[in-house]
Amino acid sequence: MNREQKEKYLSDRELASRYEVSRVTPWRWAKKGAFPSPVKLGPNCTRWKLSDVEAWEASRGAAA
Repeated sequence: MNREQKEKYLSDRELASRYEVSRVTPWRWAKKGAFPSPVKLGPNCTRWKLSDVEAWEASRGAAA
């Protein structure tokens, strides 16, 4: 797998900045099932797949 094909991940800080919300909000959305679930990459590292986030954004745009 080359670098262009590697999955990119976003932290809660990056999501908070992207959507102009608090760091807790993406966690709340995911818990309610209204946002993609995060992926645990290690003992102290949980991130969201960029592809999942972009698919969620596209589905919201189609619903609007």
